[in-house]
Amino acid sequence: MTMIKSNVKLDAKGLACPMPIVRTKKAMKELEAGQVLEVEATDKGSKADMKAWAESTGNDYLGTIEEGEVLKHYLRKSTNEESMENAFPHVANNAELEQRLQAGEPIVVLDVREAAEYAFNHIPNAVSIPLGELDKRMAELNNNETIYVVCRSGNRSDMAARKLTANGFSQVINVVPGMSSWSGRTDGLA
Repeated sequence: MTMIKSNVKLDAKGLACPMPIVRTKKAMKELEAGQVLEVEATDKGSKADMKAWAESTGNDYLGTIEEGEVLKHYLRKSTNEESMENAFPHVANNAELEQRLQAGEPIVVLDVREAAEYAFNHIPNAVSIPLGELDKRMAELNNNETIYVVCRSGNRSDMAARKLTANGFSQVINVVPGMSSWSGRTDGLA
C-alpha cells in the first residue's frame, strides 16, 4: 500500500457520477492554495472525470492510485502565485536541463513541488524540498553547487530561486516551464 501525504481526505466511495466531482469541488473550495486533496472513490469513471475537472478549473491532477476497488485521486489546489510572471533572471528551459543531465554535469535538481506531486512524477535523483519547507531545509543544500530549481510550471521554482539567491546561493537557475512539459526521464508512481 502506497502512502501519499495529503492535507484533506474526501470519502466519495459508493457515489456515482457526477457526485464524486460535486463533492470534490466543494472540498477544494475549503482548501488553502497549494494543499493536496485525496479523494477515495469507487466509480471507475471518476479517474477521467477528476483529471478533466482539475484541468478545466486550473487545479492540478497529481494522479490516481488503485487499491482494490478503491481509486485514490490526488489533486492540488492551485495558488494565485502560479499565474504570476516569472521574475528570476537566470532561467533555463526543459531541454537545457535535460541536456545537462544527459551529459552528466555536476548539478543539483531541486524539486520544490509538494511531496505528493513529487511522489507521482519527478526527475531521477532530484532533491525534494517543497517550497513551504525551503526556509527550514535550506541547509540541506550546498550553496557552492549549481542548482536547477523545478516545479510544475516555473512559478514556485521562480520564488524558490529568488529565496535561495537571497540566502547566498550564487549558481541558481529556474527551469521553465518545468514538470508540466517535462519529456525527459522520470521516476515515481505515474
